[in-house]
Amino acid sequence: MKTLKDAKVGQTVVVKKLYGDGPVKRRIMDMGITKGVQMHVRKVAPLGDPMELNVRGYELSVRKADAAMIELE
Repeated sequence: MKTLKDAKVGQTVVVKKLYGDGPVKRRIMDMGITKGVQMHVRKVAPLGDPMELNVRGYELSVRKADAAMIELE
């Protein structure tokens, strides 16, 4: 299973499924990250936390723990 945490800088990826429960999943979905959405990985901090993404025209920061809950196609 490939997650967003495994994505490389410059890659454009598509969300396959979201994991997690309750407030964690809700927070991810509130950022506009849902099944089928395309995301472009702009930058990853030296230790991998956070990741900078472009999603639906917005720039977002996602923590590594949250990125591990986003499965990619």
